[in-house]
Amino acid sequence: MATDKDYMALALSLAEKGRGTTSPNPMVGAVIVRDGQIVGQGWHERAGGPHAEVAAIAEAGEKSRGADLYVTLEPCNHTGRTGPCSEAVLATGIKRVVAAMHDPNPVAVGGLKRLAAAGVITECGIMEAEAKRLNEAFITSVTKNRPFVILKAAATLDGRTATKTGDSKWITGEESRAHAHTVRRAVDVILAGVGTVLADDPTLTARVPNLPVKNPVRAILDTHLKTPVSSALLRTAIESAIWIFCGPDPPEDKRAALEKAGAKVFPVALNSAGRVDVSAVMTIFNGQRVQSVLIEGGSLVHAAFFRNGPVDKVLLYFAPKILGGADGRPIFAGEGPEKIADCRNLHDVSVHRFGPDIMVEGYF
Repeated sequence: MATDKDYMALALSLAEKGRGTTSPNPMVGAVIVRDGQIVGQGWHERAGGPHAEVAAIAEAGEKSRGADLYVTLEPCNHTGRTGPCSEAVLATGIKRVVAAMHDPNPVAVGGLKRLAAAGVITECGIMEAEAKRLNEAFITSVTKNRPFVILKAAATLDGRTATKTGDSKWITGEESRAHAHTVRRAVDVILAGVGTVLADDPTLTARVPNLPVKNPVRAILDTHLKTPVSSALLRTAIESAIWIFCGPDPPEDKRAALEKAGAKVFPVALNSAGRVDVSAVMTIFNGQRVQSVLIEGGSLVHAAFFRNGPVDKVLLYFAPKILGGADGRPIFAGEGPEKIADCRNLHDVSVHRFGPDIMVEGYF
């Protein structure tokens, strides 16, 4: 016989279907069970669309009355682009609501309290850790008032992302690169430095088979507006937005040319090294309701965020290759600490295998 945990696990798998399309909303899944039978399922597919509970109720119809609702996030208790889910649940006659976690958003919290006051049996906390991991970006956004930042790099076993000439294609195999595209598709913004643009001419798009095309905003740190108008980025400007962050007084001719090609240019403050201040960039991201950012390098950008900006999570792909020598490009530029005791330690570390490569995932 299925347990509460079994039904919640199903709800979490449904919520996962919304990855990459619900921001700035959370991913949510819901399952309705009556007399031991699943009578309704749903998930939040996109921001502005029906919430998971409403979708599950629509599928269950009259069978919702007297049933149990399993939902990965406490039903919302406010009116946004859609009405309060707590009221939708009450209207159906559902007798019991089991949530994985409370809503961290102070605007939406209170759904379980509202339901309990109306006589609905409520429980919370089943598979809470899994639910929080699922919505780590949403939780960071609403509790820390900034985007969730992921730093990604591909390197040889001796930590080199390119040769001394800048050659980097390809360090990792097809399986790793395919997984990296699923990571890209899930975030709101992919960020890289102009050095990466000049060296690799990337499109920074997401290509995932069997899923609808969804390309994040592509952000470039480019202090002096060196991004070529002829770059692959600008040639694909129609596919997704391009934001270029430069110094406070950009040359008007360069700015005009980039904007004519489809980019949006953001002049921001510079740091003490004369480069774009990542804290200023993060402030703009927050104002644009960006929930998640994927940092894709190069080494100067990695170092800037690692030392001065927030990094919440790292995804480091390692190929079974050794470049050798001291002149290859490192993951992080600049000088490190003098003592091992001053290293930054990761927690909740996991290791994944993609073909011959390994990927280390961890959190700060």
